[in-house]
Amino acid sequence: MTPHETLLTVIRRFVPLTPAEEELIIPWFVAEELPKGGFFLRPGEVSRKVAFIVEGVFHNFRNRDGQEHTFYFGREQEFIGDYSSFLPAQPAVHAIQALEPARLLSISYDNLERLYRQVQQGERFGRLVAEMLFVDVLGQLTSFYEETPEERYARFVRTYPDLQQRIPQYYIASYVGVKPQSLSRIRGRAML
Repeated sequence: MTPHETLLTVIRRFVPLTPAEEELIIPWFVAEELPKGGFFLRPGEVSRKVAFIVEGVFHNFRNRDGQEHTFYFGREQEFIGDYSSFLPAQPAVHAIQALEPARLLSISYDNLERLYRQVQQGERFGRLVAEMLFVDVLGQLTSFYEETPEERYARFVRTYPDLQQRIPQYYIASYVGVKPQSLSRIRGRAML
């Protein structure tokens, strides 16, 4: 399956597409590659695109007081973007960085607006993806206030079971909200 066929398959999980709509959408999503450590978005930049991950893992994070705080991970067949920058065209406070070599299909703000207008259920698709991202980020934020580090680690394992072997442990520690040296102790207690 080509990257664009995979993208269309995922979009069809949200909304139906006609063959004509599929042909319309394909050129709006542009192939990109990022090396490990490459940035999809840096703090201070205005986000002007969102992307579908064909291959690779990303983390959305913020540096605060010299410490990195990871808010979520994106992986294959998921969408990434910073809607808090993208929609109002304001500088981003978060960064989105590739944790391994990555391939993306990105769509610009203007082409996304075309998708919303020209695809019969395009606006519904956009709303459903935004709602899914919102729920994920809200769940992570809520967990910092209501869960112990062990519970947050267990949530990580449930949410991202495939990432434990793919990314360095300090990113997991950042997501859980602990120092890397504390992660092994928390991991042991979380598994009890």
